[in-house]
Amino acid sequence: MLTIRKGIDRGVTDFGWLDSRHSFSFGDYSDPKHHQFHALRVINDDRVAPGGGFPTHPHRDMEILTCVLSGQLEHRDSMGNGEVIHAGEWQVMTAGTGIQHSEFNPSRTQPVHLLQIWVFPDRKGHKPVYQQKSFSDSEKAGRWQLVASSDGGDGSLVIHQDARVYVAKLDRGQTVRHDLVRGRAAYLHLATGSATVNGEKVIAGDGVAIENETAVMVTGTEPGEVLLFDLA
Repeated sequence: MLTIRKGIDRGVTDFGWLDSRHSFSFGDYSDPKHHQFHALRVINDDRVAPGGGFPTHPHRDMEILTCVLSGQLEHRDSMGNGEVIHAGEWQVMTAGTGIQHSEFNPSRTQPVHLLQIWVFPDRKGHKPVYQQKSFSDSEKAGRWQLVASSDGGDGSLVIHQDARVYVAKLDRGQTVRHDLVRGRAAYLHLATGSATVNGEKVIAGDGVAIENETAVMVTGTEPGEVLLFDLA
């Protein structure tokens, strides 16, 4: 069964410097029908204006993934990390027992477009950890690239949850397939472009909750980037 969450129906936060679209309840936006999907808690589609950003704030007991789609994002945290995340790079923070961090767009001229994703951990109290890795366009072109998993397989970043996160870049007419083990679910988020998912049309910003299916077939109809979460 496929349930499509249209991008235009997402929650909205607009602070001037921040235009954020929420696939699930977040902050002042609350939607009991779209609070989480299995262990997937948050997908925020953020656009941050030049010089804008999130001042230092705390997190705990959450796996926080950041994917920069265009531009760059500067990160600093209480573990002593200070990095710039560029387009094509992924960051994972295990918030665990508690961290504080800030995120800013260091550019004076270019906005940054990113996805911030929260996944519930398998338990509370993990030691905070920071990871960052670049996945090239060639690694994602016309195929699923594993970017995060519980075991770090295929060079992916490690998260503390029985979940596997994939990304693919599709040209028009390109198709990727992902087989689902019985009892598992999937959530697909179309970051850019347009596609069909098991025959259903989706555009950038749309999400698809997938349950009781044996496979997910995604075909690009306009060039774009798609994320897939394989969830227990």
